Amino acid sequence: MSTETREESGGAPVNTPRRRLLQMAERTIAHNKAGTTHLTESTSTIPVSNYFDPERWRREVDLIFKRVPLLLATSAEIKQANTYKAIEVAGMPVLIVRGADGLVRAFVNMCSHRGSMLVDEGVGEARRFACPYHNWVYDQQGDLVGMFKQDDFGSVDTSCLGLTTLPVTERAGLVWVTLNPTSTLDSDAFFAGYDELLEFCHFADMNHFGSRRLVGPNWKVSFDGYVDFYHLPILHKNTFGPEFPCDALFHRVGPHQRVTGPRGHWAKLESRPQDEWPDSILTGGVWSIFPHASIAGFDVEEHKVYQVARIFPGANPEESITYLDFISTAPKTPEFVELIDKQIAFLEMVVRDEDYATGLKIQRTVKTGAKTEFIFGRNEGGAQYVHGWLDEILATSDADLSDLFRRGVDVARIVNP
Repeated sequence: MSTETREESGGAPVNTPRRRLLQMAERTIAHNKAGTTHLTESTSTIPVSNYFDPERWRREVDLIFKRVPLLLATSAEIKQANTYKAIEVAGMPVLIVRGADGLVRAFVNMCSHRGSMLVDEGVGEARRFACPYHNWVYDQQGDLVGMFKQDDFGSVDTSCLGLTTLPVTERAGLVWVTLNPTSTLDSDAFFAGYDELLEFCHFADMNHFGSRRLVGPNWKVSFDGYVDFYHLPILHKNTFGPEFPCDALFHRVGPHQRVTGPRGHWAKLESRPQDEWPDSILTGGVWSIFPHASIAGFDVEEHKVYQVARIFPGANPEESITYLDFISTAPKTPEFVELIDKQIAFLEMVVRDEDYATGLKIQRTVKTGAKTEFIFGRNEGGAQYVHGWLDEILATSDADLSDLFRRGVDVARIVNP
């Protein structure tokens, strides 16, 4: 077991999800008292070409984004029966449906007849889905249940012409979809219990307050910023940066990692018995979901509002698409909607005009050839871990991918190559 793994487990067996959250809190409090932060054993480097090389980018799309579960929706977006969400990811149009039975299913958003998309990107309500091209009709289970002028069309086996199903799982108020229809990946191995920790955030009880779509640089340039506290007081000095520490602690669970700052509300827990430590503090920080998602909470009056960010490769190596969704347990009163709209506008501005404006400039500089490698510091263990996992998965076959997640990987080797 590596030194880092021992530190994260506190030398005790990790058992219940709440116990794991308590151990993360204990570790954060210990760093807070000592005035220390999480440092890896060494710096690490990656090739600058990883941010623009077409072959590398194509392999990431095919071997990562089309093989692992992707966070495509919050449960709050399709909270009611007979609702759906359509989204296009890495060239794959996806239709997520919550049926009358309350279950979530996912399909390729493609008519079996001549390939038309059934619905446009967005959310809505529907018990059936009629193709806008020739009016072939599908039910919530994806079965073909109607054909325009079927007698004239000719005899076909409609049982073989349903929508193509995609693997989907709804956990902790979040919906993951795997873009490969024939995937046999063990999703439990991929989550490694991280979904059980996310349950304590109570996302399943929340309402959806808004969505935003942003275009940014290469998806890794964008995602690097979501696991990096180092830049907060610098890049965001005129917005929220001064309120946040640049120190970060990384709590790793499988390929995922939660990021906490040693300063903040943690001191409030020290004088209270652990069985009284509230979920609202135990779940603080940023929840990074491999390979592309980040969830962060913000206070709006007495309510917690969560920004759920999902970054996807765009149409080429130099572009990414980010979806921001905002959820909260707050009621949808006109007064709170007005407050949260202001918060959403502020957060959208920060991501667009500070993070991505800087990232787009980085996207231009990486191609100059002036540098062949980028360096991640000892205090940038989050990005070291992400890039280490990316390389590991790219080198792993379909047959061995579930086993990779089951056994995990050598943390020291990935973080300190």
